[in-house]
Amino acid sequence: MFAWIPVSIAAASFQTVRFMLQKVLSSVTLTPGGATFARFFYSAPFILTGLALYLAVSGRSLPPLPPAFWTYAAIGGTAQILATVCVVALFKQRNFAVGITFKKTEVIQTAIVGLAVLGDPVSFGGWVAILIGLAAVLVLSRAPDATGAWWRHLTNRAAQLGLGSGVLFAFSAVSYRGASLQLGDLEPAFRAAVTLAAVVSLQTLFMGVWLGLRDKGEIARVWAARKVAVWVGLTSMGGSFCWFWAFTLQNAAYVKAVGQVELLLSLLASVLFFKEKVTARELAGMALLIVSILVLVLAI
Repeated sequence: MFAWIPVSIAAASFQTVRFMLQKVLSSVTLTPGGATFARFFYSAPFILTGLALYLAVSGRSLPPLPPAFWTYAAIGGTAQILATVCVVALFKQRNFAVGITFKKTEVIQTAIVGLAVLGDPVSFGGWVAILIGLAAVLVLSRAPDATGAWWRHLTNRAAQLGLGSGVLFAFSAVSYRGASLQLGDLEPAFRAAVTLAAVVSLQTLFMGVWLGLRDKGEIARVWAARKVAVWVGLTSMGGSFCWFWAFTLQNAAYVKAVGQVELLLSLLASVLFFKEKVTARELAGMALLIVSILVLVLAI
């Protein structure tokens, strides 16, 4: 019954490592677009090969994929591409932990989008968590050296990128859940694998065409960075599969709420790996967001 909880935690762990690798790539060799493309380009072969092997060994075939499935998959895949570009660009504005925290406003926005699009309900406690989370965003939106009224800092580039990524990740999460629900009563892990394979194929195609038209040299740089980028692909595959699996089992907002454990992992990465300083204000904002997560989990 609660299998989605450890699966969500595993997804968050994979995702933290992937974002660490993407931060390294974007700060050394690749643009935000290139670092995003690397994620899909290097994960697609592993995902498609894994699904093909499973089908061959099990003797099963792909289930029918109705138009609604592809619509949800395309919307979710496009939203995730744009969201990932925002997060990678955000890493150039603020430190790693704060960048991940801004991204994590997605859990609040996912609750709203899920209710509007799929009719997934949110309890009274869930709305209380949303208000606490908004308070955390207000704290985090202020840069350490900023002056002036608090509301002006919601318009700075870091806040725009962070909140924008949250909205886009919310739409992608809800769309992926919508796509997986189109596959009927198949076991959750198989639905997750089929949905993931379809989405990553679309994403690789979309990003490849876009970079081919806008910056062919970036595709060559993605290939040149393969010694690091291939690990982006592997961790992306692990994280994405776990997210998709969890989405087939539970309301996307609740899955993302448990996945907020990524905040603590990103804080450790920021301090121990990137040697970045985290201010008292930033810690307070993270603490508020964690409280909002706990309230949301208890409200389930």
